[in-house]
Amino acid sequence: MTGSGESWLSDGLDDVAGDDCGLWVPGVDYVSGWRTAREAADRLNRALLGASFELSAVRAVASTDRDGRGVVRLAGRPEAVELLAGLLEQLADGSGSAS
Repeated sequence: MTGSGESWLSDGLDDVAGDDCGLWVPGVDYVSGWRTAREAADRLNRALLGASFELSAVRAVASTDRDGRGVVRLAGRPEAVELLAGLLEQLADGSGSAS
């Protein structure tokens, strides 16, 4: 996803990022949403470690959206994300093994 400007950064993430996603709105409880996201991210990171992934290669990151709802993002190197996608595809197909 490349192109002029920075609009490609939020393609498909309109409910997560917007023009004002970097601004905090007074009265919105961002901490509560972040804590919820952090718990989910920690659980996913433990699962990734259990599946022999290095968190330096792929990890879950807690954040919030502009309304204070927790958001968990997956961050990682492309090759690690491809490996994770393959594992999930195999699980979805019922084979249950990773290559």
